[in-house]
Amino acid sequence: MTSSRPRCSVFIATSLDGCIARADGRIDWLSIAQAGDEDYGFQAFFGAVDTLVMGRKTYETVLGFDPWPFAGKRCVILTHRALTPRHGETAFAGPPADLVAHLTRAGARHVYVDGGEVITHFLSAGLIDDLTLSVMPILLGGGRPLFGGSGPETRLTLAACRSWPNGVVQLQYQLTPPA
Repeated sequence: MTSSRPRCSVFIATSLDGCIARADGRIDWLSIAQAGDEDYGFQAFFGAVDTLVMGRKTYETVLGFDPWPFAGKRCVILTHRALTPRHGETAFAGPPADLVAHLTRAGARHVYVDGGEVITHFLSAGLIDDLTLSVMPILLGGGRPLFGGSGPETRLTLAACRSWPNGVVQLQYQLTPPA
């Protein structure tokens, strides 16, 4: 990570077969991981970020949440279609490097990157610094993949691994800079 740009982090759940949503975008299967007040470290992570970047599909899913989960955070939607903001979010249609340069100038310090396609674009641009992946104990048999096979080869260094009695396994990686 270059000190002049914000840290870009991924924190996402996936099925064991690598899907982040059903083919129709539903994420109802995530409820299998609900265990009391356990949030798998998400609130601590979320409290450390000041900006969210997500794709249009993720955004449309999140719009269905009540209340809006990103209140108080800068929220940027990567999209080429017109966007009618409902909670102060902004649209951006350029490449990830241009967005990160813009966010750097705007004072962003820690960016949460969300959505399979967006994560892949940020990985391709070499902009992801760390990745937290919570693997849910379910095989969906198909759906929207976390990594669609179009990203670059990326080396990772395991920073932490944790498991819970309900079968959730969380892997935390730092991206290894190319040699």
